[in-house]
Amino acid sequence: MTKSETMAPGEASALIDARIRELGDWRGQMLARARALILRAEPDTVEEWKWRGVPVWSRGGILCTGETYKDKVKLTFPKGAALEDPAGLFNASLDGNARRAIDLHEGEDLDEAAFMALIKAAAGLNAQKKPAKR
Repeated sequence: MTKSETMAPGEASALIDARIRELGDWRGQMLARARALILRAEPDTVEEWKWRGVPVWSRGGILCTGETYKDKVKLTFPKGAALEDPAGLFNASLDGNARRAIDLHEGEDLDEAAFMALIKAAAGLNAQKKPAKR
């Protein structure tokens, strides 16, 4: 069982709140903004806390993660390679066959409509039934 599965309802959200507060700079603001857009795009999203402190937003599977580093906020979509990205938001992890990421640096802007479209597309992809194994 993972740590996120053993948390009480709301505990992961409280940990994400705390992370945003403890960052206390543009990274916290960017993470809070991305979080608000995710929850606006997909209101039934579940917030999780995985991998020793990574905020995760899921709906039928992971939509994206929100990692913070010294110089960036990285929003990783595990199934991003399967998503259309007409606005070209994906700018990292472009070489793999599965994931894609958006690296945001201080002073950069996040296209709200395009980001919310990616979240909705990720939720739609997660909702598709997987073919039965034979």
